[in-house]
Amino acid sequence: MKSLQDSLRLFATYEHSCPYLPEKHSVNAIVDPKYPMEIILYSKMINEGYRRSGKQVYRPYCPDCNECISTRIPVKEFKRSRSQKRNWRLNRDLQITENTQGFSDEYGPLYSRYLANRHPDGEMEPEAVDDFSAFVETSWCNTHFYEFRQEGELICVAAVDQLEQGLSAVYTFYDPDISRKRSLGTYALLWEIEYAKQCQLEYVYPGYWIKDSPKMRYKTHFRPIYGRVNGKWIQLK
Repeated sequence: MKSLQDSLRLFATYEHSCPYLPEKHSVNAIVDPKYPMEIILYSKMINEGYRRSGKQVYRPYCPDCNECISTRIPVKEFKRSRSQKRNWRLNRDLQITENTQGFSDEYGPLYSRYLANRHPDGEMEPEAVDDFSAFVETSWCNTHFYEFRQEGELICVAAVDQLEQGLSAVYTFYDPDISRKRSLGTYALLWEIEYAKQCQLEYVYPGYWIKDSPKMRYKTHFRPIYGRVNGKWIQLK
């Protein structure tokens, strides 16, 4: 059976420094930007290990490294750990609303505070708010912004793609000071899993996982979680 990458035209990017493993360099395979991408196709491609950044659909294509593993959480199988249950109870007071109108001006200050605290050297995250909007949105994908508020104050935003079979976590940013108590990144993913279950969807896709990257370690705290390795989905430890 032909894989999707056999039927699509792919291009390799230039080699660049890996933002997650500093001693390594990385290369991505990207789908021809002229290809008329749409959500049904992308929903299939994410099951083959692809992700998107803005309108660009890509997957890691590093010649000497295969550490980036695409992940998904089967929502029916997922069980909260003891600490995740505490997190869920702690954040029950937050109000969550859905914004389907795109990136809001209200997000700018929150994103800037998050970036300065969590990613002070920029890494892969766009520094300008306008660039960030292009980073998370594209015309062919149904992206919703879920707003988490504490007594009316915006403290967290989760950008999520609505796929045929699940939800794809594109990016989450939050107030770093409030998150020290509430662990807002964890709560946002717990909420997405619960929301997918309510919508009778199969999966939540948290993105790539790298075993030796401390910033990626949180993903395997959500169990069970599966990774695509050598063309198959296997449970990660």
